[in-house]
Amino acid sequence: MPLWLDLLRTPMAAPETPALRRMRFIWQGLCVTCALVVGFFSPLRHAVGRPAPIGAAVLLLATAAYTCIYLIQKQRADRAFLNTMGELE
Repeated sequence: MPLWLDLLRTPMAAPETPALRRMRFIWQGLCVTCALVVGFFSPLRHAVGRPAPIGAAVLLLATAAYTCIYLIQKQRADRAFLNTMGELE
């Protein structure tokens, strides 16, 4: 069997648990919120005033931190799943 066909048949990630799904939705929401804050920063600054840059910085840092947490949890779940798959063979 060709390698590419063998790779297509091999599961590459763990099935998504409810906790990982919730984390993914939160992460996607943070990313979209960051994009909106950056895109509409000028009107946001006019509406909110001086706290706007601080809020944007906090949101960016929170998104970066949550990204790290999510990726660690996802890698852990994938590794455990693939180890289980390896034990079955």
